[in-house]
Parts: sequence; structure tokens; C-alpha cells
Amino acid sequence: MKLNVNKIASSTKNVNLPGIVEISGKVEAEEGNLIAVKALGENPNYGDLELCSGRMSKIIEGDIIVGVLGERRAQKGFYGKVPKGIKVGDVLNILSMGGVIGKALSAHPDLGNPISVEVLGSPLVFEAFNERVGRPANIRKNAIPPRKNLDHSAPLVVFSASCMDAGKTTAACELIKGLASKGYRVAGVKLTGVSLMRDTLAMKDYGAARTLDFNDAGMVSTTSKPMSNYAKGLLTELNKDGVDCIVIELGDGILGEYGVQSILKDKDISRFVKAHIVCANDPVAAWGAKKLFEEFGLGIAAICGRVTDTEVGIEFIEKKLNIPAANMLKAPEKVVNIVEKKVFSK
Repeated sequence: MKLNVNKIASSTKNVNLPGIVEISGKVEAEEGNLIAVKALGENPNYGDLELCSGRMSKIIEGDIIVGVLGERRAQKGFYGKVPKGIKVGDVLNILSMGGVIGKALSAHPDLGNPISVEVLGSPLVFEAFNERVGRPANIRKNAIPPRKNLDHSAPLVVFSASCMDAGKTTAACELIKGLASKGYRVAGVKLTGVSLMRDTLAMKDYGAARTLDFNDAGMVSTTSKPMSNYAKGLLTELNKDGVDCIVIELGDGILGEYGVQSILKDKDISRFVKAHIVCANDPVAAWGAKKLFEEFGLGIAAICGRVTDTEVGIEFIEKKLNIPAANMLKAPEKVVNIVEKKVFSK
């Protein structure tokens, strides 16, 4: 059956679906598979869908949408999983603005209830022009393959955080802007989180020569998965562009369930890391980040984020923790200079 789709979520970008898709009534409940659904309602607080163009579009009741089956375990968002079985007519939920779809197990008081959707079927892809039998579309199509080793790399600068929404993307973008303005060719990559193009598009806006994220490696979200081999695949791809350094954003928090620690602890990656920058929301989070990094055997080059919104937080970090601190909206040059010295000084 052919289906005229109103909105195609950005999480499907690897597949490059047309606006009219062939769907099957048999749905395989597998993470990464595309799924066609009908919106059964709206949400004024969390009701936008990011399209493959990067544009945000409001979800309207009755919209025919194609998203991707996946899991989300957000502390400041929805929690949901892929059910063990799915059939046409089942009701699922949109778990993220990138179009990750699953069964919601927990809502959020600030966001309301996730939008419910009715399952219509599984979009099919045809590998050859004259192929008559389609296969369920999955975002592993055209994905960058994982690698066991990272043989060489441009210097890496890693942004992690105490939790989501601590200011990582803002800080990473300001660093990219500062380094690019000095003539360095910088790439950006987001290695953990839930599928959304917004952060890497921002990196491009701020001067990144090229950007990638885990979705390009065929992952819809990075929950409860060892991510280091996928990270090495993405870093290997970016290094083909001859960049001077690569800025890495690790979505979610250091103690979250999105695979951040598997990357921080990977010795094959860490040997190319020249600076770790941590974003924290408050002094306790900054203190905890220092303790965690000491356990990992890693140092912190600077602390940014909401804790640095006033001089009180900056003074605490620099005097009590003995780590440089700066607000990347007010004084980004401080961190830019620290990173430039660590990355490019001989």
C-alpha cells in the first residue's frame, strides 16, 4: 500500500525516503526500523518534529509521520522503549523531537504527555530499480561502519556534562567559532544522546567544516550501548577531511545511560584527547564531575555551563576545585585560549 506522508522525521535521514512511501502491514519491532504513524493529538509544550531539512514543524492531529523505532531514557524528557511486538493499529508515542517512536513509560511534568500515534505500517525500501519485494527500512542503511581501532586522529576536544541541558552545545559552538576565527579547520561530532540534528547544525552555523553524529552511524539513540566502536568509526570518517581538530559533544550526563563513560574510558580514543571541558549546572555538579574524572584518571581543562552564570560559581570552581572556569556566552575567549594552547602548542 502506498502512503502519502506529511512529515518525515530527521532521525530517518540515512534512508532518504520520498514523500510517498510503500508500506507493509507487517511491523518488525526492531530499534532503528522506520515506522509510519498517524498523530492522534497535539502537545503545546512538546509538539514539534524536526524534519530532514533541520526545520522544526508542529505536529498536527491527523498528520501522517514517518519516524524511527527507538528508546529514550531522559531525565528531563520522556522515557520509553520499543515494545516486544507491534502491529498495525497499536498506539505508540513520539518520544523526541527527532521522531524517535516507542511506548512511553513515563511522562514529564514540564512537558505534559507525549503525543500518541497510531501505527499504520512499516516503510519499505527497494534496493534495486526493478526490485518488486521491498525490505523494512532501517537507519543502518548508508551508515558509517563502526571500527575497533582508531589508528590516527586530529587532536580531540571533548565536552561532557553533569546532565542534559547544562550548556554543552552552546559551549562547543563558541569554541568552534573561536578556533575557526583563528584560522583552524574544525570538525564537530555528537557521539551520544537521542537523534536530533539541531546540535550539529548549530556547530555548522558556528564554523565547523564538517559535522556528524551517532545517527550517521545507524544509531537512533545511544541508551545502554557501548559506543566506543561507533565513535571510532565517526572519528575515522571526520579525519578523512584533514581537519586541525575535532570537537566532540557527549549528549546526556556523565552518569546517564547514554554510553558517555564508555567513550571517556576508551584508551584508544583518549590518547588523542587534548582537553576535556565539563559543563555543570551548580557547584555540587562541578565538584562531582572533578571526582568522577579523577576516578577515570582524566583531567579537566575547564568548567563551563550554568554554574558559571555568575562570579560566585566561577570563584568556587577556580578557588575550591583549582580548575579554570568561564562562561562561554560572556567570556568564550578564556576557554578558546586554554584549548588553543593545549591542542596546538608544540
